[in-house]
Amino acid sequence: MTAAPTRDVALVDLLDRLLAGGVVITGEVTISLADVDLVHVSLRALVSSVQTLEER
Repeated sequence: MTAAPTRDVALVDLLDRLLAGGVVITGEVTISLADVDLVHVSLRALVSSVQTLEER
């Protein structure tokens, strides 16, 4: 079995691909004390280029 060939991708190329398609980032953080939730933060962010958003 042979390993798949590796291809170097520049960070700029990767960022360009992500912005062209758009990326949704989600996350949640809960701070609790003695099993009592004190703070709950929910995050949803859409990262995309302006050109991509105008096309849709």
